[in-house]
Amino acid sequence: MDRIVYDRMAAHDSTHWWYRARRDILADYLARYGAVPKGAKILEIGCGTGHNLPMLGAFGEVDAIEIDPAARAIASERLGKPVGASPLPELTGVQPASYDLVAVLDVVEHIEDDVAALQAMARVLKPGGKILITVPAHQWMWSAHDVVNHHKRRYSKATLLAALEKAGLTWRKLRWFNSLLFPVAVAARFAGKLMGKDDSDDSPPPAPLNKAFELVFGLERHLLGRLPMPPGLSIIVLAEPKG
Repeated sequence: MDRIVYDRMAAHDSTHWWYRARRDILADYLARYGAVPKGAKILEIGCGTGHNLPMLGAFGEVDAIEIDPAARAIASERLGKPVGASPLPELTGVQPASYDLVAVLDVVEHIEDDVAALQAMARVLKPGGKILITVPAHQWMWSAHDVVNHHKRRYSKATLLAALEKAGLTWRKLRWFNSLLFPVAVAARFAGKLMGKDDSDDSPPPAPLNKAFELVFGLERHLLGRLPMPPGLSIIVLAEPKG
């Protein structure tokens, strides 16, 4: 991603409604469905500036990979140890069968060959290990946000499942999320297109609106997996090798 995106990410990820609520949702989802063993070895690939590392650290010992040098430096400080730079889909230098959980949180959409990347992730899993995946949804939602973030695609449930199938992975708990604010996001994205907006839309809104969005999005931690969710901005799934 562009350096300016990482600078904004590091500046806002402790206060921005999206980061805060999303971390809570991911933590609840993992706790309910991840079956992460005690003392798990966890690898986050594409950790950015490391805003998810403390959340993942509650489930085990975390290693991380980030190919952007500026983001990697920030993430290394947060993690308290060096963050690796192995690229996808190669994952060179990562030992096979070494992790109980691999987390790729809004990462797969950046990779040209997503199937090869998923296969590489599967190779570094211990027996019984899982991959936690989130991706942006709906190709028709493509906007300047995707361009600035160097996305290759957005996914539907069908296209994500097709990639998992080709990679030899099975799946469970495939869900929409960021659904409650989906109508607001659709309106904002199309307004941006009409106005010719050419920048990423990741700056936090005014404080009252930021809090309101966090509360609404945060409700999904109590709903995800318990009730059918309507289409949302993102898709979440747990994947593991077949057999």
